[in-house]
Amino acid sequence: MTQDTSPQAIDALLPEVAELIISALNLDLGADEIEADAPLFGDGLGLDSIDILELALVISKRYGFQLRSDNEDNIRIFSSLRALAAHIASQRTK
Repeated sequence: MTQDTSPQAIDALLPEVAELIISALNLDLGADEIEADAPLFGDGLGLDSIDILELALVISKRYGFQLRSDNEDNIRIFSSLRALAAHIASQRTK
C-alpha cells in the first residue's frame, strides 16, 4: 500500500485519529474539539504517558505498525493531532 503523506491526506485523517483518541481513552468530548495543532500533552489535551501507551497500542492494531516506547521521535510524533496523523499516514500498512 502506498502511503499518502500529502497535506490533504493528513487533513482527511485528522477526524479519524481524533475519534480514535477519544474512544481509546474514553474522553468526554467530540472529535472536533481536539485542535489539530494543539499539544496532546500538558496544556493542550492533557494526556500523560499512560494515555500515550494506551493510544500507541490502539494505533498499532488499527494501522498495522508499531510505535515503540524507545523511539526518540515520540515527543514529535505525539506533539499534536496533526503530527500524529502525519506519522500514521507515513507508516500505516492498513
